[in-house]
Amino acid sequence: MSTSHPYPQPAPPAQPPAARNGLGTAGFVLGLIGLVFSPIPIIGVVAWPLVILGLIFSILGFLRTRNGQATNKGLAIAGMVLSAIGLLVCILWAVAFGKAASDLQEEANRTVTVHYEVTGDAPSATVTYTTFGDGSMSTNQEDVTSLPWSKDLRTQGLFKGGSLTVTTGADGGELTCKVVLDGKDAKTATASGPFATASCDGFGD
Repeated sequence: MSTSHPYPQPAPPAQPPAARNGLGTAGFVLGLIGLVFSPIPIIGVVAWPLVILGLIFSILGFLRTRNGQATNKGLAIAGMVLSAIGLLVCILWAVAFGKAASDLQEEANRTVTVHYEVTGDAPSATVTYTTFGDGSMSTNQEDVTSLPWSKDLRTQGLFKGGSLTVTTGADGGELTCKVVLDGKDAKTATASGPFATASCDGFGD
């Protein structure tokens, strides 16, 4: 009597360890948050490190998928795209901000000539002219006994220009005031009669 021995069954193959995908996921999350913050003025400055780290992590995650060490290739690619777009938005903001700062500085340093002028037949008048510039203002007053009268002053700053107020005397008469900035008429006003007042002003762009 013979006893049959069954053939030994092969052991089931060992399951491969789950591939790690943390870098690609981290890159996607950082890229997404950085892209959301990048268009927001002032707050967008925090997007710089987010999109840069997101791009680095996403690239590393993508390389791991090519080596078979990770399984989230699509997420890593999405992270690279989001981070790249966010970085581009940050760069555009930086360029725009730099240009705005340069234009602001240029405007602050630009000098304009403010021309004050009073004409008419009034025998006397009181002229008050105010000049704005360099973050301050200066006011002067003159008693005029003959017209025309004019004054030229130069000023600079972000807010620059001038205003002119002229008042006739008790003898009345007619007069016209004018403010001119760098050769361009800003405003003209006319008044007539005793103690009549005309006011005009002009400010740079």
